Amino acid sequence: MARYDHGDYIKVEFDSSDNGLPGEWMWLRVHHCDEERQLVFGTLDNEPVVNTEDLQLGEELAINYSKVREHRKRWEFHTN
Repeated sequence: MARYDHGDYIKVEFDSSDNGLPGEWMWLRVHHCDEERQLVFGTLDNEPVVNTEDLQLGEELAINYSKVREHRKRWEFHTN
């Protein structure tokens, strides 16, 4: 069973590429996981504030499980 399911959201820690600037935590919408390699694949779901040159809203990414700081099921993330 995968740790993260399609449609879940994870908050990921990104390091800043510029020395002296803080890192940034952003939401990623999960597509699928590779349990063996400890990777989650998904789409960046918010606009970067610090890492604007490196990342873009909607970008497809592969993230190591060690960078995940929070996990929410899709029904927990959205409120109607």
